[in-house]
Amino acid sequence: MSEPMQKFVNDLIAAWNSHDVERVAAFYAPDYEETDVAQAKVQRGREGIRRTAALYLRAFPDLQVTLNDLVIDGNRAALIWSWCGTHRGTFMRIPPTGRAVSVRGTSFLTIEDDQIRRGARIWDLAGLLRAIGLLPEL
Repeated sequence: MSEPMQKFVNDLIAAWNSHDVERVAAFYAPDYEETDVAQAKVQRGREGIRRTAALYLRAFPDLQVTLNDLVIDGNRAALIWSWCGTHRGTFMRIPPTGRAVSVRGTSFLTIEDDQIRRGARIWDLAGLLRAIGLLPEL
């Protein structure tokens, strides 16, 4: 595994856990493109990632991300992660419930020139909706 790439990913997770939107955005290229199962449109550029980060951090102000596994292939990385937080702000037009949630997912990143150029985020949206009481338990 590439140590510089592993360090890059660990630093990215630390940035998310710092709750500093600008620190998070600095990891992403100006022409960044991302798909996310919870968003209808492709997110573009640093402004897109700023909006996404701010959305999550407003809704879950105590959000903490854990990197559970990492696979690196050249300039691409597959992250298996989980995050937990308390639903204290509106998320996807859902008013705050005060419930603690834990979510699992994966991100696939393409990194060029020490910046993330492309990303895809696939995560357990149904699990989040169950945790905040909008879907029944399976």
